[in-house]
Amino acid sequence: MQNELLNELEQRGFINQSSNMDGLRDALNAGRITAYLGSDPTGDSLHVGHLVPVMMMRWLQKYGHRPITLVGGATGRIGDPSGRDSGRPMMTEEVLAKNVAGLKKSYSKFFKFGDGPSDAIMVDNYDWMRGYSHLDFLRDFGTDFTVPRMLSMESVKRRLDNGMTFLEFNYMTFQAVDFLTLYKQYGCILQTCGADQWGNAIMGIELIRKKLGKEAFVLSTSLITDAAGNKIGKSAGNAIWVNEDKTSPYEYYQYFRNTPDDLVERFLKIFTEIPLDEIARLSALQGAELNEAKKRLAFAATEIAHGTTAAVAAAETAVSLFGGGDAKNAPTFDLDMPADMGVLDLLVAIGLFASKSEARRMVEQGGIQINGEKITDPRYIVARANEIMVQKGKKIFIRVITH
Repeated sequence: MQNELLNELEQRGFINQSSNMDGLRDALNAGRITAYLGSDPTGDSLHVGHLVPVMMMRWLQKYGHRPITLVGGATGRIGDPSGRDSGRPMMTEEVLAKNVAGLKKSYSKFFKFGDGPSDAIMVDNYDWMRGYSHLDFLRDFGTDFTVPRMLSMESVKRRLDNGMTFLEFNYMTFQAVDFLTLYKQYGCILQTCGADQWGNAIMGIELIRKKLGKEAFVLSTSLITDAAGNKIGKSAGNAIWVNEDKTSPYEYYQYFRNTPDDLVERFLKIFTEIPLDEIARLSALQGAELNEAKKRLAFAATEIAHGTTAAVAAAETAVSLFGGGDAKNAPTFDLDMPADMGVLDLLVAIGLFASKSEARRMVEQGGIQINGEKITDPRYIVARANEIMVQKGKKIFIRVITH
């Protein structure tokens, strides 16, 4: 691609679509650029499903360019219809504030923030969107978007038959104004995004062209799916969170340690900074030796998100648990348990299952152990103790601390 950064991104499998690859290559070759990545505060942490464009932006910073991370305090009040069949629930101001703070914590794990020329900065689109009245917004931007163009977007087409609201229909105009604002304030010429945000991002470069007569670019990444082909995300119920108060470093490590064999090479390229020649060696391993690659993947991904100390502890905990050793480093759960408790109540209380019916099925299938004893009777009573070790299947351990 005649550009070192783009070559790195291409070889690692980040690039899904580009609005103008030749123009972007020329801009990168001309010197330092500024790019942005946005996320709405629908949760108080990023999750693994967010991390493909995040890791792409991390590489951009490593090559000397400046990232902007945008939290959508304004767009989060509307709800993005992209990739969804229903509208997002409205959030209170308190929840929005909590979620914005959580996203800032997540982003700080992946980028170096500061005042240097390639240091990341963080912005909130509520800071400029709240200054517009409805009349102001329509006056300034109403003629820049046509209804046929907006209806042509895939994110809109998906929702038309399900009662898309006027509120959601405006989402892409907000995102376009974000890009225009960042272009004017920071010289930001590139938006990175997941594949499901392509249409919204394209509206931004069209608005910049109309308002300023300037060229901007969009670079999208493919989406990460689970073993069933479902997009990984909070709404899908399969999220692995970045912030340690929602997913422990050990659980984060185990997620990558349990990567399916056919995804190991892709995950090594995307979620780690291991050199490509070493990834090629690891990916060529076969059979039981592939576990070496999975351990390297899990350690490297955890080290980026949680630091070296947490990655070492997670790896040691895994060795201890699966080697039959001391389980003192297993993830813990504090439980108010003043008396003996039914096994189904216990499993739901510590968050292993969403309902007693789910817990019952797992118990009857022999997939639960309490203090090393397999439990198959859903009426089993767990005796109160200061500490209870719960195991689900072969790979999930929770150390329950009672009080």
